[in-house]
Amino acid sequence: MKKELNQNVNKLVELVKDVKTCMLITIEKYTDILSGRPMSIADIEKDGTMWFFTKTTSEKIDAIEQNKQISLAIVNENKNIYLMINGRAELSYNYTKMKDLWSPVMKAWFPQGLEDPDMILIKVIPEDVSYWDSSASKMIVLLNMVKALVTGKEYNEGRHGKISI
Repeated sequence: MKKELNQNVNKLVELVKDVKTCMLITIEKYTDILSGRPMSIADIEKDGTMWFFTKTTSEKIDAIEQNKQISLAIVNENKNIYLMINGRAELSYNYTKMKDLWSPVMKAWFPQGLEDPDMILIKVIPEDVSYWDSSASKMIVLLNMVKALVTGKEYNEGRHGKISI
């Protein structure tokens, strides 16, 4: 079982490693309305844990405090890979982790740098993942689409699978 878990985590990390942005989906506080917003992925660790910087004053903080279940929608158009990650979010003021993940570009959102009192991390622990991988080049994808049109056979979109973490 542990070997399968390691393979699943490795597959997730491999699919996400080149992605910079995703949509973080939460349930709005005191509602059942889904709310999504683009987020930069600060890091994905070898165990699949993902990290994001945000502001303590953000509405997503209230949403996560009320309901820790979140989803991440990821599109890597360059590689034709699509993922929906369901997991659990935790809020963290871990200064050491912030320092490890910090990039000078972050000053655009946190002008005071690592000393910004409005900075917090969102830690996402993935639980299950659905993915669609048609990672052939765009030319191959186009040729396969044309082949499907010419032959009248359905286009094969590549591999689809689920990963349990």
